[in-house]
Amino acid sequence: MSDNLTFEDRVIVVTGAGNGIGRAYAHEFARRGAKVVVNDLGGTVAGEGSNSATADAVVAEIIKANGHAIANYDSVVDGEKIVQAALHEWGRLDVLINNAGIAYATPFAEMTPDLWKRMLAVHVDGSYACTHAAWPQMLEQGFGRLLFTSSPFGLYAAANFAHYSAAKAAMLGLSKALALEGSTHNINANALAPFSASRMTGRTNEEQMTSPFGPRYLAQLAVWLCHQDTAESGGVFEVGGGYIHRVRNELSRGLHLPGEQHTAENIAAGVEVLSDFSESIHPDIGESWTIGKDVFGEDWSERF
Repeated sequence: MSDNLTFEDRVIVVTGAGNGIGRAYAHEFARRGAKVVVNDLGGTVAGEGSNSATADAVVAEIIKANGHAIANYDSVVDGEKIVQAALHEWGRLDVLINNAGIAYATPFAEMTPDLWKRMLAVHVDGSYACTHAAWPQMLEQGFGRLLFTSSPFGLYAAANFAHYSAAKAAMLGLSKALALEGSTHNINANALAPFSASRMTGRTNEEQMTSPFGPRYLAQLAVWLCHQDTAESGGVFEVGGGYIHRVRNELSRGLHLPGEQHTAENIAAGVEVLSDFSESIHPDIGESWTIGKDVFGEDWSERF
């Protein structure tokens, strides 16, 4: 890998780049030579309204620092328009960071279809729309880097955030599936679960810059994951405040109750085994046949 992770001649789209984490991404990639599409609808944290000045301000900051950037004000659900902005301006797209998001607490008893759909539209539908628009270009050029934004709420959940937790958990499956599909085309996909000061946590951009858990920490990991020399794909990383953890799936010791032994009563009697991780296993990306191997052995696919 290069000593200096530069992005000369690379084109990157950062959604939700007008504030917070997305703004930090845009600035860091531009500083390293990338041409950046600063996408931001300019709405509120709750996903209402729009304001083009949000993206314009970041573009002005990047250009003042001798970087290259253009603004885009489309909603992420119109991902084709965002990708076309990059292709129209620079003729290619190398990196897509699906960062745009909204957040608002809603006790599940008060959850309405509108509140549910608005949350999933931005996080899930928006990430799908942008990535689906970028995918053909990345396939054609034989190169692409995708970064999806999950959350500790997506990993571990949170009360009063069922919609947000569900949306952020969806990013894990989407990124891993695309890592598998992109593996033969030099298209890498990874997911971050940020713990960071941001607009969503009520911090101004100025406060974020001096915060001990500011978005600058996320930007450095994003740079590494999205660089052309980085082979990492299918990874999930919890990150913040200078700390990075790789997240993996873990299965406890198996409770084996074959045939007539497989009763609810025997499950209740052996439930402590399911909390025993002393001999845990860690399925890798794409290993969706864990139980298949338990039942049929290593040649399970030939017998299933």
